[in-house]
Formats: sequence, structure tokens, C-alpha cells
Amino acid sequence: MTTQTTLTRLSPLATISGHVRFQAIGRRMLEQKAVDATRNPRLREMHILHEGDHDPLHRMLNALQPGTYARPHRHLDPPKSEGFVILRGAAGIVLFEERGAEILEEYILLSQARGELIADVRPGVWHTILALEPDTVLYEVKPGPYSPVTDKDFAPWTPDAGSDGAADYIRGLERRFRIACGLNGGAGR
Repeated sequence: MTTQTTLTRLSPLATISGHVRFQAIGRRMLEQKAVDATRNPRLREMHILHEGDHDPLHRMLNALQPGTYARPHRHLDPPKSEGFVILRGAAGIVLFEERGAEILEEYILLSQARGELIADVRPGVWHTILALEPDTVLYEVKPGPYSPVTDKDFAPWTPDAGSDGAADYIRGLERRFRIACGLNGGAGR
């Protein structure tokens, strides 16, 4: 059996498989994407498994390094669910509920070591993802097609990616997550 392991660079943020019939994913691919995430200024990297933006089901590897900032967002219009499966490392998914000026947070820990493996987020739910260990890799699935104009709404109470406040925001969120989940006594970076 032969498997294609070629990674074609799609953009500075992602590679794509371009497979015709199938793509097998093994440890070597996960390791490569983790290395790519380390080299990427945003500390995360995607590997696209679907054919393109028009595909009705988007499947991808999402490699994350601690400190990456995936700005909290939701998929409301059009409504899209999002599924995550932990393949390597540990990730935190933070769900938000906006009640006027109060923002409530709920936490989901995905960890191979702890046996918490899958999370499914319904359409319209504010959420973000944290890398809790180096070289974390998730398999992510959500409906397509992708349109940069309508794909996601960013939470208005959060800093823009690349802004001065983004690093402080993500450190504070991770600290609260670790405390709530009893990880490392709440120690943050």
C-alpha cells in the first residue's frame, strides 16, 4: 500500500494534500505539522484534506503551539457546527456566553492522556481553542463552503489578532482554563 505524504504549500498558513483517492495520516505527518506550527509566526498551521473552499465538508489538521491566539468567534450565518478530535497533545476549548456586559466561560479539555478525545461545538456558540501542550494537533471538521466574508463572527469583547492586547488576553484565558480544570495549579506562561 502506498500513501501520499507530500505537503503542498497552499499559503503561509497552510498546506494541502491534493490527494485524488485517499490520504493516510500517520505520526510523521503530525510531527511535520507540529514543526510547521513552531515556525509559523502565529504558532499554528493547518493541513487541508478537503479539495478546496467549495467542498461541502471541510476536514483538516490543526497544529497548535502554546501561545497561539485563535480569536474567539462563532459560526452563525450561515450556521455551522465544528468538531474537534485530539490526535496529539492537549487542547482547551473555551465556550462563551454573552449576557450583557457579563461574559461566562465554559471549558472543555481534550487530552489523549486523560482520554477526553472529541468535542462538538454547535452553530452560533462563541468559542476559541488553546494549545495546552507543545505540538498539539487536532483533526477538525466543519461544513463548507468557505467564504472569508461569512465564515465567522469575531467576539467584539476580544482583542484583534496581532494587537497589543492579544498576548495578554490569551495568557489570562489560559490561566483561567488551567485553574478551572485543575491543571498545573493554574500556572500560566
